[in-house]
Amino acid sequence: MKLSAQRETILKPLQAVIGVVERRQTMPILANVLLVAKDGTLFITATDLEVELVAQTEVDIETPGEITLPGRKLFDICRALNDNVKITLSVDGEKATLRAGRSRFTLSSLPANDFPTVDEIAEQQKLKLKRADLGRLLDKTHFAMAQQDVRYYLNGLLLETEGKVLRAVATDGHRLALCTVGLDTAAERNEQVIVPRKGVLELQRLLDDEGEVEVTLGSNHIRAELDGIRFTSKLIDGRFPEYGRVVPNNPGNVIKADRELLRHALQRAAILSNEKYRGIRMELAENAVTIQANNPEQEEAEETLEIEYQGDTIEVGFNVNYLLDALAAVDHDQVEVGLSDPNSSCLIHGPAGDDSARFVVMPMRL
Repeated sequence: MKLSAQRETILKPLQAVIGVVERRQTMPILANVLLVAKDGTLFITATDLEVELVAQTEVDIETPGEITLPGRKLFDICRALNDNVKITLSVDGEKATLRAGRSRFTLSSLPANDFPTVDEIAEQQKLKLKRADLGRLLDKTHFAMAQQDVRYYLNGLLLETEGKVLRAVATDGHRLALCTVGLDTAAERNEQVIVPRKGVLELQRLLDDEGEVEVTLGSNHIRAELDGIRFTSKLIDGRFPEYGRVVPNNPGNVIKADRELLRHALQRAAILSNEKYRGIRMELAENAVTIQANNPEQEEAEETLEIEYQGDTIEVGFNVNYLLDALAAVDHDQVEVGLSDPNSSCLIHGPAGDDSARFVVMPMRL
C-alpha cells in the first residue's frame, strides 16, 4: 500500500473519527485505525465495539491496500506537521513509513483482517432531517442521561418516531429532558430506540448546522451519514420507562420569570449549597421567589427575585444543578416553571405556546 496527499486531506477525516479511539484498550487493535486505500479514496475507520466511525477522503493511490495503524499517534503526527505539507504513506511488511518534508516516522501495524467492522445493519426505517434539527434534539436532552446507572437503559437517549414527529427523551431518574422536531415526511412506523451515551456524544460532535443527515434505524444499530462520514452505533437493548407519566400535565402554579435573572440568582445561591447534595430551597409568594441555600459549615445564601406569580404559597427543595441545566437548555429570554405542590415535579419550558422542549425536575427533601 502506498498513497500521498496534503496534510489537511488526511487530518480532517482523522479528526472526525479519533474520538472513539480509546487510549486504554483490552484489545490492542482497538487503539488502531483501519486505513483502506482503493479507487482513489482513503477510508479511515475507528471503533470501540460500541460506536464505529468511517470517514473518507480523496488521495493519490500508487498501490491500493489496507492496514491498521496506532490511531492517536497517527493523528498527533499529522496535527504536528506544517500546514499544506505533502504526506506520503507506504507500508512494508509490518511497518508503515510516513514521510512529510524532511520528517520521517515509522509506525508499527496490526493486520487489517483482525479489525472489527460493522458492514450491513438490519434496516427498519430511514429518516431524513436537517442536521440542525437532530443537533437540537441531542443538545436539549443529552445532559439528562444517566451515567453508569445499574438501570442500563437510562445510560442512553431514547429516539422515538411517531408520525411526522421525531422525539428525544433522556432521564436519570431525578430529572427528565424531552424535545421534539417535525419531519417533512411521516415515519414509516412508530418506533423507539435507545442510543448509548457514547454514541450520542460522538454524533453530537459530528453535527453542524448545514445540510441534511440521513438516519437509518436498524434492529440493533443506528446509522447516520453526512459529508463523507458514516456513524454507526449499537443500540441499548432495553425498555425505556413510560416517560409520559412523569411529565406534569397543566401544573396549577406557574412562575413566569426572566431566564437569565433566575439563572444568575440560582448560580449565586449555589455557591453556599451543600457540595454533595446541591440542595436549594425555593419559597414562592405573590410575585416573588426567595431562593435559600446552606451548607454544613452553617453558611447561608438568600436571593429574592421579582417574578410573575399568582399561585399558592409554596416551599420546595430542588437540586440546583438540575434547575441550572434545564434553564441553560431553554431557548427563550422568558421561562415558565410549573408546580402543583411541594411534593410534585416541576415542569420547565419556554413561554406559553412553545412546548417543543420541556424539562422535568423532581423535588428533594431538605
